[in-house]
Amino acid sequence: MTTLLLISLVSCLAAVNQASLINRCDLAKVLHQEDLDGFEGYSLSDWLCLAFGESHFNITKVNENTDGSFDYGIFQINSHYWCNDYKSHTENICQVDCQELLSPNLLSIINCAKKIVSRTGGMKNWVKWRLHCAGRPLSYWMTGCHLA
Repeated sequence: MTTLLLISLVSCLAAVNQASLINRCDLAKVLHQEDLDGFEGYSLSDWLCLAFGESHFNITKVNENTDGSFDYGIFQINSHYWCNDYKSHTENICQVDCQELLSPNLLSIINCAKKIVSRTGGMKNWVKWRLHCAGRPLSYWMTGCHLA
């Protein structure tokens, strides 16, 4: 029993260790540099809330959905519509390989997210943003972050 518990604990720690997390303020700096503050009317706080809600700031998060599609990266962009994962049918609206959305430089996922937000619905395209961010005070997401 003790051995099984120890193996489970080590497995959990290994899984946590493999996550590529970005610091909230570091993400805010990147988003600011890529001109997302005010993009389509959304603040950096909106983007940070979205990233936390979708991935807890995990750049390399991949989630399989019940329909066989996958969500990729810090904003959990869906393969059915936005990127090509070579596994399922895709519209590939962002014209990007889904694996590129997991890149630590974040440019591919930011450019794709801009396309999504520019379409009808804006950030409402993300369920987690609607549930956890929309219509709420979000300025605390920028607390302690210095963009200069």
